[in-house]
Amino acid sequence: MKKVLLAQCPDQEGLIAKITGLCFEYGLNITRNNEFVDKAHGRFFMRTELDGDFSNIDLEAQLEAILPSNSILSLHGDEPVKVVLLATKEAHCLGGVLLKCFEQALNIEVLAVVANYPDLQPLAQGFDVPFHCISHEGLSRSEHDRLVADKIAEYNPDLIGLAKYMRILSPEFVARFAGRIINIHHSFLPAFIGAKPYHQAFERGVKIIGATAHFVNNELDEGPIILQQVTNVTHADSAESMAKKGRDVEKLVFCKALELAAEHKLFVNDNRTVVFD
Repeated sequence: MKKVLLAQCPDQEGLIAKITGLCFEYGLNITRNNEFVDKAHGRFFMRTELDGDFSNIDLEAQLEAILPSNSILSLHGDEPVKVVLLATKEAHCLGGVLLKCFEQALNIEVLAVVANYPDLQPLAQGFDVPFHCISHEGLSRSEHDRLVADKIAEYNPDLIGLAKYMRILSPEFVARFAGRIINIHHSFLPAFIGAKPYHQAFERGVKIIGATAHFVNNELDEGPIILQQVTNVTHADSAESMAKKGRDVEKLVFCKALELAAEHKLFVNDNRTVVFD
């Protein structure tokens, strides 16, 4: 049986030896190991791929006994990570994820798509994914978010992916799913925060545009960054052609961020991330 062990704790000498020694003691084979020390904050991170018989081992409890207090440990199997995707009208990020799942290129299961417009229902249904349209019209932001959150809760997902969901989430929504929401933003953050970033980029005369996948917090487009990618543009590009080029980057970055999450390669470290890829 294969599992992934994630460990983060205050840094001290001998942590790697303690973890690997315990794995050896229980006859577990380490097939891959990554570690990182944030020296500025004295924080240790380790991701370990293990193979062996876990049936009679409470590995997390054993590690808690020998690691520093306030350690955060988790053990994951190879089962698909369950995801609900939120969308509005743009199809490229949603379609990119659904196609990769169809190709079995992502270790996730899309449980449902929830959108505030009905436009993408044929796309979701084409991949046999339940689609729920919850219109925001006539509702306050908090009222609409509560309805969306209640629908998500019916599926109890591990993650929520904002596949170009063009709504600002309320603090209550973010708190309800804290640490589980991944957004794709159509610019290279922290540049061009907010609406119409390609128009902002065009007005500024930039030579590269990009996309950013990040965890969501209560600060608009300022959550911990997971992944970024860029592509070149020139003086001949309009805001519209920049947006067209940008959509390809957005799709790639969003899918890759979900892949990293599904393979348990992400740690949140204050307002940054540790990414083992």
